[in-house]
Formats: sequence, C-alpha cells, structure tokens
Amino acid sequence: MNVSRASSSCHDHPRPTAAGAAARGLAAGCCLAAAAALTVTPALAAAPPGDSGHSSAAPGPEAAGGSMMAGHGVLVRPKDGVPRLPSGLSALSWTVSDARTGQVLAAKDPHRKLPPASTLKTLFAVTVLPRFPSTEKHRVTDADLAGIGAGSSLVGVQARQTYTVADLWRGVFLSSGNDAVHVLAHMNGSVPLTVSQMQAKARMLGANDTHVVSPDGYDMPGQVSSAYDLAVFARAGLAMPDFAGYVSTAQAQFPGGYDAHGKFVKSFGIQNTNRLLTGADGVTRYPGVIGVKNGYTTNAGNTLIAAARRGDRTLIATVMNPQSGLPQAVYREAGELLDWGFAAAGRTSSVGTLNAATTAYRATSAHAPARTQQQAQGGQQARAQSGEHAQQDPKPAAGPRESSTAEAGSSSTLAWSVGGALALGAAGSVVLLRRRAAAKSR
Repeated sequence: MNVSRASSSCHDHPRPTAAGAAARGLAAGCCLAAAAALTVTPALAAAPPGDSGHSSAAPGPEAAGGSMMAGHGVLVRPKDGVPRLPSGLSALSWTVSDARTGQVLAAKDPHRKLPPASTLKTLFAVTVLPRFPSTEKHRVTDADLAGIGAGSSLVGVQARQTYTVADLWRGVFLSSGNDAVHVLAHMNGSVPLTVSQMQAKARMLGANDTHVVSPDGYDMPGQVSSAYDLAVFARAGLAMPDFAGYVSTAQAQFPGGYDAHGKFVKSFGIQNTNRLLTGADGVTRYPGVIGVKNGYTTNAGNTLIAAARRGDRTLIATVMNPQSGLPQAVYREAGELLDWGFAAAGRTSSVGTLNAATTAYRATSAHAPARTQQQAQGGQQARAQSGEHAQQDPKPAAGPRESSTAEAGSSSTLAWSVGGALALGAAGSVVLLRRRAAAKSR
C-alpha cells in the first residue's frame, strides 16, 4: 500500500518545465557550492605546519616547541662527527638551546612540570622590569615586606629606607632577595596582581607548563614550571639590556640605612649567588658566561638557568633538580651541557624551538654594540628610552595552532570563492532558461 502510493506519487509530479529545470539547476548549483566548501576546506586545513625536527623518541601530542618536545627521555639528533652528550647527567629535566635562533639542540623531558625555585624570578623580571625606570626611587613600607615566606633568601631591604629600582633589581638577581621581589611587586600594584600578570606573560610567551603562585619562586602548592619554559623566560630576558646587565653582575654595593632596631647599617657588598658566574665555592667560572639565575628550595632541589657566549653564538642551558648527590652538581651539569652545545651547534638538527611566541633575541648589554651600552648605562633619559622600548611586547609569531588556524582561514576563503562561482553559474542558467521559455511561449 505504501509502495503503491509512493509510486503513484512519483507519477503525479507535473511534467518538467523550463522554470522547474531552472530551479533544479539553481538547487544543484547551491549543492555543488556547499559540497565544494566542505571538500576544499578540510583538504587544505589538514596540511600540517612545518615540522621542527625529529628525535630518537616517538612524536608525542602537540606541545609548545614542536611535536618532538612532547617526547620523554633524552631528545637529540646528532650528525656524524658530533660529540656524544655528556655522561652522568642526573637532572630530572634539562635543555640546551640557541638564544638567537631559538633552536633546542637537545633536551630531557623538557615539559616536565617541576618546582622552579628562584629561577622563576626570571619571569618576574621579564614581566615587571620594563614598568619602572632604573633611577626611580621608592621608600619602603612595612606593608611592602609583608607576606615573605619563612626561611626566604633576603638581600636586607629595610622599611622606611629609600632605594632606587636598580638597587632592588640587584637585590633580586645577586642575592635572590625575596624581600626585593615583594617591594617591586607592591610597587607594581600588589603581589596578587603581579602573579596574575606573570601568568599572563608566561602564556603570551608560549610557556604553558608554568603555574605561578608566588612571584619569588618560594615553594607553594601547585607552583611549577619546566626546563623548556625557563629557557623561554631567559631568552626573553636576554633581549632586554637591563635584564642582561643585572644577570651578568657578579658583585655590587647595596645601600645601608637604619635597621628595624634603629641601628645604622653602612652600605654593604653583595655577591651573585650564581657560582657559574662568580667562580665561588669550588665552581670554576664558566668562560663567556652571561648569567642567568640559580635557585634552591626543599621541594625544587637545585635549579639553574645558565647562558654563555662564544663568538656570535649565545647558548642557554636549563637544569632542574640533579639527582647525583654530588657537590655543585647543578653547575657541573650546566657547564657540560654548554660545552656540548657549543661543540654541536650548527652540526646537529634541532629537536624543537623556543619560538612558540616571538621573543626575538637581540644583542644585550652584556655583549651589545657600543650605542646600546651607552643607552643602557647613560642617564635617566637613556634609561627611560630603554624602558619604553622594552615595554613594547613583541607581536607573537604564529605557533603550530595559529598556523593551522591561518591555513584553515585561507582555505575557507578559497572554498567560498569556488562555491560562490558555482552559485553564480547556476543563477546564470536560471536566467537563460527563463528567456528560452518566454521565447517559446510567444
């Protein structure tokens, strides 16, 4: 019964006319247009972005720095004649990368999330340093020094004393002073505001492993970073002349004043806690060392970001929590990674990149042209110019996801262009068929 009605219904359709054919032609054109949009777009959008390299490890899911960087264990792609990686590297995670190109030459578990200790101060500096000229003065209040964690490393900032911003930054980088960090954070608005800005800065730089709880790196639940992210922060910082100047300073004088007991304290010398820079405590100063920052807490163990320059090449090594138990292991392993990196650079394929966002490396005050050094070391006007330049956040480059989005957008445009052309063709068919039908009716 149903079949009969269906068959009858088919026969009951009126005989095709020119108008009906035109309508069907228009419908067919629209269908073709839609089909083109659905067919062309995936074909183009599926084209993968350029690969950053391969490694002995199987590719993992998408990760900042390239798919190879999601791998576990040691990642390296040496060519013939390249020395083997140093033996005895015991750090839970490490990277060695080229500051100028952003190439990661080798790594071990680069995205492993670990407590960063005071190496997180590099992100604090990249976020806050451009906001104040180095010559600006600030009178410290009791509130500025509130909330500092017990057992923190301190430079000796005193309430009711006036310091320049440069004094405070030397306290941050040389003595790893959490007191100086808190004063600068309060100058920036508040500690919570600074933490949120640091988190936003990390994401802007493509450092997705980092979760900021305290701006000074003090052990806090949930506060983590990674060897990859620390390299990203160091690279961004070395593009700032003041940052490079502070991290490469081995010794300085810190202002004195009246302490909490009303006793006058003379200015005193402070020394950088980065032994790879100072050569203290049995550690040999690394040739061509620039800095950058060391750290230690109970949960983090020893952490270190080390940068050094030979010729026109600057390398960054990050080392997180060596397990060997040997004295000064974090400095020894960082030095060995830098040695290997200088021997392998230009002779090995990279396993990833620090270019998730543009933090283009440029000459810094530690090894800059004369004009840049004069601006960095000049008076307040030159400082202000340097600060204004540093405040201009670089425009992020398209990472893997952004590249896919751009390709998808361009392919969608092409698809709709093709579909539109087919639709116009169908419309033209309608007009032509109507004219022919009108001519026959006459």
